[in-house]
Amino acid sequence: MAEQTTVQSTTAATSETADDAVFAARLDRHRDELESLFRMIYGDSPELSTFERAMADAFAARPADLKQLDLAREADPEWYMRGDMFGMTMYTDLFAGDLKKLAGKIDYFKEQKLTYLHLMPLLKMPHPDNDGGYAVEDFDTVDPMFGTNEDLAALTAKLREAGISLCLDFVMNHTASSHRWARAAQAGDPVYQDYYFCYDDRTVPDRYDAVVPQVFPNTAPGNFTWNERMGKWVMTQFYPFQWDLNYRNPKVFVSMMQSVMNLANLGVEVLRLDAVPYIWKQLGTNCRNLPQVHTIVRMMRMMLEIVCPAVVLKGEVVMAPKELAAYFGTPEHPECHMLYNVSIMVNLWSALASGDVRLLKNQLDKLNALPSNCWFVNYLRCHDDIGWGLDEDEEVRLSIDPLKHKEFLYHFYEGAMPGSWAMGELYNYDEASKDARSCGTAASLCGIEKAIITHDKPALETAVSRDLLLHHAMAFLRGFPMLNCGDEIGQLNGWDYKEDPDRIADSRNLHRSKFDWTKAAERNKPGTLQNELWEGMASLRAMRNDPCFAPDAWVTTWDTDNDGVLAVVRKAGERTIVGLFNFTGEAQTAELISIEGVNLPARVELGAYEEKVIVCS
Repeated sequence: MAEQTTVQSTTAATSETADDAVFAARLDRHRDELESLFRMIYGDSPELSTFERAMADAFAARPADLKQLDLAREADPEWYMRGDMFGMTMYTDLFAGDLKKLAGKIDYFKEQKLTYLHLMPLLKMPHPDNDGGYAVEDFDTVDPMFGTNEDLAALTAKLREAGISLCLDFVMNHTASSHRWARAAQAGDPVYQDYYFCYDDRTVPDRYDAVVPQVFPNTAPGNFTWNERMGKWVMTQFYPFQWDLNYRNPKVFVSMMQSVMNLANLGVEVLRLDAVPYIWKQLGTNCRNLPQVHTIVRMMRMMLEIVCPAVVLKGEVVMAPKELAAYFGTPEHPECHMLYNVSIMVNLWSALASGDVRLLKNQLDKLNALPSNCWFVNYLRCHDDIGWGLDEDEEVRLSIDPLKHKEFLYHFYEGAMPGSWAMGELYNYDEASKDARSCGTAASLCGIEKAIITHDKPALETAVSRDLLLHHAMAFLRGFPMLNCGDEIGQLNGWDYKEDPDRIADSRNLHRSKFDWTKAAERNKPGTLQNELWEGMASLRAMRNDPCFAPDAWVTTWDTDNDGVLAVVRKAGERTIVGLFNFTGEAQTAELISIEGVNLPARVELGAYEEKVIVCS
């Protein structure tokens, strides 16, 4: 027995030594750059030593199975770029209730061959004012309404066994006003007041407000809120109950990075960096996309590569395409692994309403011109609204009035324009600027809800064609597709949110309703709406099994001599495929010109809202 114990102790010691060597090698690979960047922002702060100790501690605490996943991902760094990547985003409570119950629904995910699941914020939050979970009270603890940290770790383990990577939001820019740091600041502790931006009078806030745009000018005007208890103005760019963090303070950076590593050790494999362009504030600037933001994200990327290289970063960057490339860094000094493809989402809906793909094609050309390390999560709907941030310079070039086009789009998708099939609502309408955003599920915005209400079977068939056209076009683009939970069964708007006093003020709740399991039960019953969409998503996944969806495939748009038809060409080796998508309600002809090495059909006929994928060689 003593001999067996000795052998076990020797094996454990050997494994620990090997682990130490792995950590040391990773740290050595990044140490010079990491320390240089840290000092660039924070000078000779002793928090650098705290940061490096925190990395060592997190690595030592990392479960053995996750360390094995780290090694596998290091050997396969393009794992998240494979053609079979297929994602879904959802609210835990709306889909299943809590984390334990969600773990019992994994077979539903396996039916869809999901490889990626993004759960909306589930860390401890105040109730009811929490901005859908984006006001975080404790970055290290699951909110009791969803379960416990142990439930989260158990869920991630089951998902990994099913080949599904879990994504969670990491809200970098702010905490809830009820966070322990904010409570200490309100109690008068100057140490924690320095975790935020707190001012005795309006002198500095007014200087910020002179140049910093407002995020929600109607629902949460201004960038500062007076805190009576503290007797100070505090920066709150989003909502008054969300206090902006001061990343000039190295303690803030180190503490937040410790929370990142804690989530990674619970099995989270993808971190969506919420509102990352906003995290660095500097007087005299608009406090967006500043160089220090990229320094922080670069340090974060290196930290992950040292401690938990299985984990990848997904940036939420709602900015113009020219701002996007910087968030990927460079191949030598990478930052985010991938970004939400916000601009293409908006342009897909614009093309559908207008029957004109020119703006969409132009945006795709700009994104396809980005370096090969730039990868996207493509989607049609998510938890958020559709903000009509189109390329105004390109609109002007095409003789499209930007304001009139925006007004057309948001009125179209609320069903207020002649010929509109959509049923949605406005979000954050601003009378002064005439700006507004749009809410609604994909099915309702595509006309399915209106057709059902009016008992119009031909209109329903057309609406389903629109829905599938958009999803297939989205999935054909560079990056990988992500569904909004319920889109796979055509879930409609949840108008009952207007009966809930805690939800009625936010029209985004229109598309944040409980998952309809009764409707989902119809997914395998031929002849049902649910089955038609379910099978349509299956054909989407089959389409992406083609070798032309490899990470290194060449992807480009192609001229069709038709403003209503989008053509996208994919090429891998000697194989070429073309996807053709008719964004109009009439039959169209696409005229294609081949070039050397890309032999395309000269002429393709497409029905209303029809899409075709043609193997060319």
